[in-house]
Amino acid sequence: MSKLLIANWKMNPLLSVDAVTLANKIDVNAKKYKSVSVGIAPAFVHIPLIPKPKSVWMGAQDVFWENPNDGGAFTGEVSLDMLRNIGASFVIIGHSERRKNLGETDEMINRKVKMLVKAKFYMVLCVGEPLSIRSKGFAAAKKYVASQLKKDLKGVNNFHKLGVVAYEPIWAIGTGKSDNPELASEMAEYIKKLTGADVLYGGSVTSKNAESFLMKPSINGALVGGASLNAQEFTKIIEIASKV
Repeated sequence: MSKLLIANWKMNPLLSVDAVTLANKIDVNAKKYKSVSVGIAPAFVHIPLIPKPKSVWMGAQDVFWENPNDGGAFTGEVSLDMLRNIGASFVIIGHSERRKNLGETDEMINRKVKMLVKAKFYMVLCVGEPLSIRSKGFAAAKKYVASQLKKDLKGVNNFHKLGVVAYEPIWAIGTGKSDNPELASEMAEYIKKLTGADVLYGGSVTSKNAESFLMKPSINGALVGGASLNAQEFTKIIEIASKV
């Protein structure tokens, strides 16, 4: 089965012209590796300005949990239909930075999951434990992630048909400290048993460590942050994914 790589650009780059350039480079390079599925998730403001990619999926970094046909009184939010209208075909939800910085709860994420399942829209659901939990041992980390998934997927059937889970240990995101590939693989296997879904690994993924994660059968791809902002670096990761 082919690997799935998702580029999460977060609040980058500053200018839309740079986002367009980066997207075009990734699109052209990804065409060389048809055995790998590639998605990019730019900031909302950049998505409509990027020409429709030919070799990669276009996605978004978040969505609101209601999708009224005539809009709604939800200041600052973006609906699923809005995303569809500007070319998005998947969305990332539950990222730890939103949980931490914006107070996003499992209950809020659950509402998003239910809305997306009803709309049959593809999603990348992020879960992962903080350092305070991981320091108590791997068993504690598994228990924490299981609790997240139970709440996030409450009342949801067949999630695995419409999404993947991205396991991102919080202490590894943007820190340069990636997880141990063996433990990440064990966590991925655990998540598969709980959800039936494919699992991506995220957390300081680079071209130097990508192979150690992607070579694991239980890890179906990667959610890449900082490294995806460099077209050459991200292409190296795509190339690695095509060979494992």
